[in-house]
Amino acid sequence: MQTPEDFLEANGFVSQQLDRSALVATFLKEMEAGLKGEPSSLAMIPTYVSPSGDLKRDTPVAVLDAGGTNLRAGTVSFPTGATEAKIEHLEKGSMPGTTAYVAPDDFYGTFAAHLERTKPFAADSAVGFCFSYACEAAPDGDAKLLHWTKQIQAPEIVGQWIGAELKKRLSFTPSKLLVLNDTVTTLLAGKATEKPGQRFSAYIGFILGTGTNVAYVQKTADIPKLAPGDYPAEMIVNSESGGFAKIAQSKFDAAMDAKSRDKGSQVFEKMIAGAYLGAIGLEIFKAAAKVGFFTETAAKQIAAMSSLESMHLDNFCAKFDNGQPNPLDKVFANPDDAAMARRLATPVFERAAILTAIHLAAFIVKTGGGGDRNAPVCVCVDGTTYYKTRAVSFPEIVQRELDQMLGPRNVAFSLMVCPGQAPMVGAAVAALLR
Repeated sequence: MQTPEDFLEANGFVSQQLDRSALVATFLKEMEAGLKGEPSSLAMIPTYVSPSGDLKRDTPVAVLDAGGTNLRAGTVSFPTGATEAKIEHLEKGSMPGTTAYVAPDDFYGTFAAHLERTKPFAADSAVGFCFSYACEAAPDGDAKLLHWTKQIQAPEIVGQWIGAELKKRLSFTPSKLLVLNDTVTTLLAGKATEKPGQRFSAYIGFILGTGTNVAYVQKTADIPKLAPGDYPAEMIVNSESGGFAKIAQSKFDAAMDAKSRDKGSQVFEKMIAGAYLGAIGLEIFKAAAKVGFFTETAAKQIAAMSSLESMHLDNFCAKFDNGQPNPLDKVFANPDDAAMARRLATPVFERAAILTAIHLAAFIVKTGGGGDRNAPVCVCVDGTTYYKTRAVSFPEIVQRELDQMLGPRNVAFSLMVCPGQAPMVGAAVAALLR
C-alpha cells in the first residue's frame, strides 16, 4: 500500500517538490502583464494612493473596516509624539452578506449607521474605509467592486462605486471618503508605525487570513495601463494575488474548487488561505478513505461529512484542545486512524506556508528594493492564518524559505508584525495624509 506521502504526490499534492524559482518567475511575468493591461490572473490595480506625505496628528477620523467575515468601526487618531495609533469608539460585527443574501440598502445601511454613530467624535469629516475585496480604484478615492471573494452574498453590489453609494445613505458629506483594500491599509499601517532609526527601501503589505492578498509601492511611470493624468511619482498597487492561476492544482484542490460558489476563481487563495484549508483536508480524507487508509468505521464517518472548518483541522493536526468539541476527534477516535489523518493533513498547512513564501519572494523582488542590507524591503504581515496556525509554524517556514530564495539574489527584507487593528490604522493614515 502507498504511504500517505506517496498518495498525496500521486494526486498532485506537493510542497517540497515545488519549483520555487519557476513560480517566482511566473508571478513576475503575470505582474508585468497586469501592469500593462494585458491578460493576466493578477489584476494589479493602481490605487492612486501614495504613502508619501505628512500625517495630520491629534485628529480623530471615522474608520470602517470590512474584512473577510468581520466588520469593525470606530475613530482613529495619531497623537503627537506617539508611535501607536489611538482607536476609540470601536464596535465589531459581522460583514453583511456573510451568512445570507443581503439587499443593497441593508448592505450600505450597515456602514452608514456606524458613520452616523461616530460622527460626533470625529474632528475631521474625512472617512477611511478599508474594503477587503477586489475593486477598481478611482483617482478621487472611490472604488468599484469587481467581484466578490470570501463567499459574500450581495450580488447587486458588484459593479457599484462603493463610496458614492455609501454617501447617498449619509446625513452629512465627508470631506473625503477613501475606499481602500485591506492590503493597502496594511502597508500604510506598517509605514506609519516605523520606529526611530528604521530605514526601508520599499514597502509591502501582506495579509493571510480568511483570504490573501499583497500590495506594494510601484513607480507610476512603470504602470503602462494608466491613462494620462496628474499622478504621484509612486503609488500603491493592489495585486489581488489570490487570483494567481498559473499554478497546478492537485486533485484535492480541484475537487474543493468544484464545490465552491466561485468555481475556477481565486485559485491561489484557495491553496493557502484560511477559508479553504479545512475543505482541502476533507477532500484528502475522503479520497484516502476510498483507497483504504482508514478503518471502516472512520471511513463511513468521513463519507458522511459535508464540510470541515480549517480551525478544526488545524487544532486536530496540532493536537490542540481549545475546550470545544472537534468533530475530527470523534471521526478519528482510533489512534491509528488519528496518526494517519495527521500525516495526510499536516502537509495542507506546510504547503500553504511554502506557497506563501514563494509569492512574497516574487513581490519583494518586484519592488526593486533590498539591495542595501541597512535598508531592507519592509513586509508588513497581518492575518490569523499566518500568525495563529498551530499545525505548523508559518513565520518560521516563510522566513526560512525566503532566506533560501532571496539570499542568493542578495535581496534584504524584513518581515514585520503589523500593528493591532492594522486595516483601521492604515485607513486612518490614508484619510489624514496631506
